[in-house]
Amino acid sequence: MKSPSCFRLLIVTDAWKPQINGVSRTYQWLEGYLRQRVLLDMLTPEGFASVPMPTYPGIRLALARPGSVYARIDSFKPDAVHIATEGPLGHIARRYCLRRSIPFTTCYHTRYPEYISARYPVPEAWTYAMLRNFHNPACVTMTATPELADELRGKGFLKTAHWQRGVDTKIFAHGPVAAFDWPRPWFLYAGRIAVEKNLPAFLGLDLPGTKIIAGDGPSRAQLEAQYPSTKFLGALDSHELGTVYRAADVFVFPSLTDTYGLVMAEALAAGTPVAAFPSSGARAILGGEPCGVLSDDLAQAAMQALELSRETCAKAGARHSLEASADAFVALVVQACALERPLRHAA
Repeated sequence: MKSPSCFRLLIVTDAWKPQINGVSRTYQWLEGYLRQRVLLDMLTPEGFASVPMPTYPGIRLALARPGSVYARIDSFKPDAVHIATEGPLGHIARRYCLRRSIPFTTCYHTRYPEYISARYPVPEAWTYAMLRNFHNPACVTMTATPELADELRGKGFLKTAHWQRGVDTKIFAHGPVAAFDWPRPWFLYAGRIAVEKNLPAFLGLDLPGTKIIAGDGPSRAQLEAQYPSTKFLGALDSHELGTVYRAADVFVFPSLTDTYGLVMAEALAAGTPVAAFPSSGARAILGGEPCGVLSDDLAQAAMQALELSRETCAKAGARHSLEASADAFVALVVQACALERPLRHAA
């Protein structure tokens, strides 16, 4: 087995800047840390023509010819490929790996069956069948929580493993604090503004003070009209978002379907307590520590979270570091592909 420092790893992701979402931000942050550990190349939509994704024009899909993608992979000669997303680049790279017997890993970031069925009358079973077909040839499919790994195995996914995700905690832990002339307390949500985020469950709560939304997405105009007292800040970069996290009194996360909820870890790194429904993603972030409140009564959780220690929250957030996440990622890829390569060559 090659040592990690000589290991040639190609990451293929359809989610990349200027997109602002958890997957895009994860791999942008991870890139810098991985370059200190392996020989890395990134295959992203940069340099390709693109079209807006149906129902979500803020996300653009690369129009890549298979031949150009194959040539790019050939020129790098990877020992392994990590396919981060199930988009156009991900599908082309998967086909290349299967044809050339290159070991590859994948990651299950997004509950597409639930998201698609929330928009269209498409049975979740159909989408899960397509996702099994995509992921099952991989050496391993990474998930954000152990619970999700078990859930996917129960749905027929063959090889799943937990990868501890992380955030760039340094961006959020220290710095200026946003100042707003709005009544306190400030209850904040940050992230994509879309139907699957279940935002009316937060915006419809009877809470004192001010509700704040940072982010953008296809449901923004509708929700701004429906909840005129809520303050919508629009899309913010990480440093701008850090000032808002540090100012907020509670971070409220109403999603029931997120596999991880990167923004909860970011809020904790800033010392802001979390209120959320008791989903597997929220439980994984909080880790049973007194840094948030999980309840089916989200209003009660938000009010109780006001009493939590910001110092305790910041300590809990510091444990979601990118350094630890990058080390875990490299170990999963190298070990899984080292086990798989002899089997493929023997076939």
